[in-house]
Amino acid sequence: MISLADLQRRIEAGELSPETAIAQSHAAIEAREKDVQAFVRHDKLARAQASGPLRGIAVGIKDIIDTADMPTEMGSEIYRGWQPRADAPVVMMLKRAGATIIGKTTTTAFASRDPTPTRNPHNMAHSPGGSSSGSAAAVGAGMIPLALGTQTGGSVIRPAAYCGTAAIKPSFRMLPTVGVKCYSWALDTVGLFGARAEDLARGLLAMTGRTEFSGITPAKSPRIGVVRQDFAGAVEPAAEEGLQAAIKAAMRAGASVQTIDLPEAVKEAWRIHPIIQDYEAHRALAWEFSERHDEIAPMLRASLDATVGLTPKDYDEARRISRHGRRELSELFKGFDVLLTYSAPGTAPAKELATTGDPRYNRLWTLMGNPCVNVPVLKVGGLPVGVQVIARFGNDPLALAAAWFLEDALAKSG
Repeated sequence: MISLADLQRRIEAGELSPETAIAQSHAAIEAREKDVQAFVRHDKLARAQASGPLRGIAVGIKDIIDTADMPTEMGSEIYRGWQPRADAPVVMMLKRAGATIIGKTTTTAFASRDPTPTRNPHNMAHSPGGSSSGSAAAVGAGMIPLALGTQTGGSVIRPAAYCGTAAIKPSFRMLPTVGVKCYSWALDTVGLFGARAEDLARGLLAMTGRTEFSGITPAKSPRIGVVRQDFAGAVEPAAEEGLQAAIKAAMRAGASVQTIDLPEAVKEAWRIHPIIQDYEAHRALAWEFSERHDEIAPMLRASLDATVGLTPKDYDEARRISRHGRRELSELFKGFDVLLTYSAPGTAPAKELATTGDPRYNRLWTLMGNPCVNVPVLKVGGLPVGVQVIARFGNDPLALAAAWFLEDALAKSG
């Protein structure tokens, strides 16, 4: 993978020109794209900007995010050739920081569940995950140092785990979702993919101007609570092996680690996540459902058809449960700096299974709004396994610092 932090240091030192850095990403895309198929559009004329902290940094944009100079097709035939007039705010944040938008990355239709043609860069016979399939695969394949994705259930953290990249789903609404095709306004969250936690911190600093992302270093002896989320079902042995490896490395590096159970109210919030997601999806996709129903991708269409009976009462009750869950979860963080859990139920599923994987270990944290960071841990059968580090709502710098601590701990134990 290409490290954003390494590129920045070399550009600052005058060892590498922004133009050369962008040319390297163009060359990497040309070399690997035919196999990986991470992009729906590669702007071969994209050039480096002259200034800004992200000059020389090539960024891929998930194709549900509006771009003024490239179509935004949302993985759907309904929007084939659709050209927005303006860039989404998150795209402008990148451009103003000096980044080069090098292309649009693949997305499942409307960021739902129907797989894209994209393949896992570690094994082409396996899925890269979804719905941010192309963004995860492009970073994991070493094509680009930074990519934007979105998460409504598990669409940033899970593909990052499958493709072996670092990624952050920030605190809810840290990054604006204006100009991003809505699926669920209470859940949709823009996230970043990069090589390591430091790269994500630098990306967020440049985009947001938030000084709390400046000077982040690995956390010192963090207090870690391990949550296995048994209510979400069993995991494959590979996922448990990854979690155990992370726990052992963290303890050897001086962290205090304790396995804990989540409060009942938080477990109940996990159960009602789909109610909020599906109720809002029916409103966000009302035009498509009513006017272009048969052109909606089959898995999404089946899901919408099956949930058409959800009522405002169902939705309001689910929202009440989620608010209660957030209060209980906030109390839990009084005793821990971060929580640690699986990023996915196992390794990336085989492509012929026609699935992007299961978000059941991600969806609770999306609903709660907490910052989550995927940390690659090991490989099983040549496929990456990750764990996710979760911090208190609004404490994204600590999530990144603890993830960096874990990366270093794993590197020393490896």
